[in-house]
Parts: sequence; C-alpha cells; structure tokens
Amino acid sequence: MERTALLRLLLTLLLCCSTNPARLTVSPSSSQVFQLESVSLSCEGDERSAGWTLRRNSTTDTRTQCGDWGVSAGSSCTLTYMIPLDSGVYWCESREGSTSNTISITVTDEAVILQSPALPVMEGHDVTLTCRTKKSSNLPAAFYKDGSLISSEPAGHMTIHAVSKSAEGLYKCELSDGASAASWLLVSEKPTTASPPSSTTSSSSSSSSSSSSSSTSSLLFLLLLLLHLLFPLVKACGCISLCAGAAGAAGAAGAAGEAGSEETWSE
Repeated sequence: MERTALLRLLLTLLLCCSTNPARLTVSPSSSQVFQLESVSLSCEGDERSAGWTLRRNSTTDTRTQCGDWGVSAGSSCTLTYMIPLDSGVYWCESREGSTSNTISITVTDEAVILQSPALPVMEGHDVTLTCRTKKSSNLPAAFYKDGSLISSEPAGHMTIHAVSKSAEGLYKCELSDGASAASWLLVSEKPTTASPPSSTTSSSSSSSSSSSSSSTSSLLFLLLLLLHLLFPLVKACGCISLCAGAAGAAGAAGAAGEAGSEETWSE
C-alpha cells in the first residue's frame, strides 16, 4: 500500500512539472488552399493550452499573432477569404516561449491544388491525395512524387495504403486545367509499446516482508532526493498544494505500512 502511494506521488510530480506542449491542428486538413477559402487553426492539448497564442511567419510578417491576420477565439484562430500573402508557417506559442508543431499552408490563385495532409501521417495508416479545381475534385489526374510520375487516376484521387517512411517526399498533381504547387508529405513513426513487466513470486512470507521493507526504504530515499531536486520546478508549476497533498497521503500510507509490519513481527 505504501509503495503504491509513493509511486502515485512520483507520478504527480512528473505530471505537475513536465512540459506538455500544445498540438496545432488545421481544418480542413490540407497544406494547400484556394484563394478566398477559409481555414481554422487550433491549439489542442491539456487545460494549459488555453494560454497559447497562434503565430505565423509569412512573406510579409514575422511572429505576428492571430489578431493581426485572423479572428481569435481562445486558442483557435479562423482565417477567412485567404489570399496568397497568407501563405506561411503557423504554430502555437506559450507565454514562456514553448512552441508546438508547425504547419505550412500555401494559398494559391492558380486553377489547381493538391489536397494533402497538413500534418504528418502515421506509419501504417492510409493517406489519400486529391487533385482538384475550385469546381471539381473528380477529374482525371496525374500524380508526381519528387518530379516522377507515379500514378494516373481517372477520378482525381490517389490512395497510398499502409504508408511507410519511403512514402515521404514532394508531391504534385496535374489536370487538363494545369498543375498544382508541390507539397511535402511527412510520415511519422508508429509509437512503440513497452512490454509488460514479468511477475515473480517470493520464496517465503518472511523474505517478502523483508524485501518490501527494503524497497519502501529505498523508495523513501529516492522520493526525498527527487523532492529536493524538483522543488524549484514544482514551485514554478504552481502545484505545491497538489504535491503536498500527495506527500501527505504517501506519508500516511507509509506509516500504516510500518505499523502493519510491527504487528506482524509482534505476532
């Protein structure tokens, strides 16, 4: 029981003091848009993402925030009637200067665009590229990767199944009305899952009690060391009361565990 309480305290400290950056998303999820179309950008994350500001670098401005070029609503920003000067790199930024992922958006007044994901596609997932004009997305289209023709599709759509890192590259498409600009397709690695720890049984109840007592002492020592090292960070996070409450719970659990051990030996 005391071991569980100590582990909970350690987890509380890590959650309290770790940086959990926001994630920038865009809707519709396309790296290219036509002139006069609209997009919505959002900083997504935990409750602290409400303090993030949307910024951009474009051909005409640097590190300007949403209020200068869009309509702000909390941690979201909407751009309406976009023009080519809105092309640029967008990101979320906290008051402390931490930044999210970036999204590149190209606004064009040309006749054709390639709709491809603005965010990286995870390995193993399918991705569809669409070649479209302002009026149609079902025209025969040719698709190119890194300058080489890879597919000709009768309805303007090309799907790559179970993408891998080899699918990364510079894509563009071509219709009878013209060709699109080129956009990078990024592929992110599939997260790995840790194997569950193997379970072992104790040889006897006495050795188990001794091992538990030793483990508890070691955990208490590590906890005190960790509190000493992380106290400045805990204070900066503004979560001292939370961590103090968890420490009290851990101490109470430790006392209960020690009392239980004494009763066992007295019997």
